[in-house]
Amino acid sequence: MANEKNLILPSDPKANYLVHKEEIDSAIHNVLDSGKYILGQQVRSFEKEFADYLDLEFAIGVGSGTEALHLALLACGIKSGDTVITVSHTAVATVAAIELSGAKPFLVDIDELSYNMDPVLLEKAIVENVNRGIKPKAVVAVHLYGYPANMPEIIDIAKRYDFRVIEDCAQSHGASIGGKLTGSWSDIAAFSFYPTKNLSALGDAGAVVTSDHALVEKVRLLREYGWKERYFSDICGFNSRLDELQAAVLRVKLKFLDKENSRRNEIAKIYDDALSATALRLPRVVVNDIVHAYHQYAVRTSKRDALRNYLKDNGVETLIHYPMPVHQQKAYFGRLDIASGGLNNTEKVCKEILSLPMHPHMSDEQAWRVAGLILDWSEK
Repeated sequence: MANEKNLILPSDPKANYLVHKEEIDSAIHNVLDSGKYILGQQVRSFEKEFADYLDLEFAIGVGSGTEALHLALLACGIKSGDTVITVSHTAVATVAAIELSGAKPFLVDIDELSYNMDPVLLEKAIVENVNRGIKPKAVVAVHLYGYPANMPEIIDIAKRYDFRVIEDCAQSHGASIGGKLTGSWSDIAAFSFYPTKNLSALGDAGAVVTSDHALVEKVRLLREYGWKERYFSDICGFNSRLDELQAAVLRVKLKFLDKENSRRNEIAKIYDDALSATALRLPRVVVNDIVHAYHQYAVRTSKRDALRNYLKDNGVETLIHYPMPVHQQKAYFGRLDIASGGLNNTEKVCKEILSLPMHPHMSDEQAWRVAGLILDWSEK
């Protein structure tokens, strides 16, 4: 096996820092010297810059991506007993946030090409619930692996059936459909800035984004104890604040997001070209109006574990996003509502999916090495 120093990693948070070390260190020192560490000028500046990037009016910095989704749901009026539709092929955080709001998740299947919510099945799920006397209050659309969910169709369904749409953009910073960035399609959206994300902090961090004045005001109250005036709570709220240090880091990183996403696309092109003749199912071919953020480059094979072990033995680390759908996990098994058609695509994909190394600091040589090993394995 390759020396650990020569491992090719699936993501590289340390490189995300080191490549911008001088600017990040300077930004951190400025915060430390300022003596203002919570909800100061760095947070306000990042909120404006991120909102401008998305072509939205508001961004509200919060403590994590999970909290961003939780507060977005609450701002939309989601409460105990409400039904919120989402998918099971996602990070557990999506479903956890819905339950934190008191709502009941209702799970629909994905399509096998994009790995995102199937709009046809979404509409069927809405009709199914209505026929049972239940009107779903919201849908959480997850943009998995950096590929946008089918927002035009989801928004059209939302208008016809009158429910809120919330985007889970934890993996789609900079992805777009027809020039419109993810996060800007819905009533409100949630971002994570976890250290492995395309736009990453040096710890947990998140943001809620919207152009709705009423929603942003509610989120601002919810993130800090319901305070309009310090120490006076107008509503019951939480402590979910983006700190100044993380905001300063994110301001540096935001300037490089598009360039680094372009690099991810270059690496994806190497994989596409090299692996197109193999039996692997590659990520969905990107159509002209979609920009893929390639948070992950996820391939599929029924021999996933064999491929993964072969790559590991040859110094290439991979990850599985995600090895078990939420509805099959111990904490959730048997207690989540599932669409009557089942989650067959979700369950099949989770047994076959594998994330290859993908981050903007990989070299062409590293990408070709990964691809070459896969070709060798395929031939064998």
